[in-house]
This record gives sequence, structure tokens and C-alpha cells, in this order.
Amino acid sequence: MDKKRGRLEIIYDILNVINKNQNRIKYTPLLRKSNLSTKRFSEYVSELLEKEFIKALENKKDKYFCLTDKGFHYLEKYKNITTFVEDFGL
Repeated sequence: MDKKRGRLEIIYDILNVINKNQNRIKYTPLLRKSNLSTKRFSEYVSELLEKEFIKALENKKDKYFCLTDKGFHYLEKYKNITTFVEDFGL
């Protein structure tokens, strides 16, 4: 049986999707790739914007999300933690 993603893993997944898309992605593709309901996705995006892990950029017709330095730092630290856990078989 598949294990549910925890909060930290969901945040990592959202930030990682943005990073893998040249640090620029629109709302709808990010929603689809995050594999969350619209409501939960909105809650996570609001929190990430509020805590300055991501920022919203707008041009004349589109709104994009991109990572801040804090978002990149989270990705780096998360990878360190998961590597540590895997190294010890936890």
C-alpha cells in the first residue's frame, strides 16, 4: 500500500516542480503536477508565498511562480535530510 505524503514532502514536491521547470511555472501546470486537490494546493501555495519560499510574478497576461533563495535553501536541506535518513535505513 502506498504511503501518504507528509507536509514536508508535499512542500518539497511543489518547490521541486517549480525548480525543474526553469524556476518558472504557471498556476495550473503547478496544480496538476503537485497531485493535490485545488483547495489543498491553494492552502500550500498561500503558505509558501506568505513564508517567502516562492514568489508570484506577473506579466501582461500570465502569473508565474518562482523560487526565492529561501525556497532553494529548503530544497537543499530537504535533500540532506532524506540522504541522512536513507544512509541509516530509517
